[in-house]
Amino acid sequence: MTETLLETSVPEKFKDPETGNVNLDNLVKSYNELEQRFSRQPRPPKSAKEYCVDCKHGLFDADEELNERLHQKGFTQDQVQFIYDLAAEKMVPMIVQMASDYEADREIEKLVNHFGGPEKWAEMSRQLLAFGQKQLPEDVLDTLASSFEGILALHNMMKGEEPGLETSKGESGPDGAELDLQSMMRDPRYWRDKDPSFIAKVTEGFQKLYS
Repeated sequence: MTETLLETSVPEKFKDPETGNVNLDNLVKSYNELEQRFSRQPRPPKSAKEYCVDCKHGLFDADEELNERLHQKGFTQDQVQFIYDLAAEKMVPMIVQMASDYEADREIEKLVNHFGGPEKWAEMSRQLLAFGQKQLPEDVLDTLASSFEGILALHNMMKGEEPGLETSKGESGPDGAELDLQSMMRDPRYWRDKDPSFIAKVTEGFQKLYS
């Protein structure tokens, strides 16, 4: 009865096609192959400290607590690295975008306060946009409009306190080098840092251009 039960539970590929008896050699061979295959499967290290996580992207470092939790779940080295890579690819850009949106909200709040309230800022932003679209190249306008300091610089241009931006090249300056006014106006030293010596060079370039 034992033989009958064994023979009925064994797949046909392990039976002799002529006699129907179990072919023990094939059965043992298949078992050994299966055991070898499982033995080659990646296994988690003995401790979480053995994980070697590559964070050369510089966005963050490996976290010991996270590694310990992953080790408790039986994660292999490749699986842990995949999780970190996925975080760098998907999660970090989302966090950066959230921080950027938060900073943009703060910049708008500063502009509202600077220009005297939401209604005045709404009207001023309309005027600044119209002025910028008429006087500046699109990329320069986008750069200036991306920060509080840049918008103040744009406001000063509109009031005539700073020179506007022409599309032509400047003439040679005192040092004999050609002044590229478009490039200089894009430089953060002009619209953000308001570096006096740099602003003087830009102003001198416009003076020579219009003289």
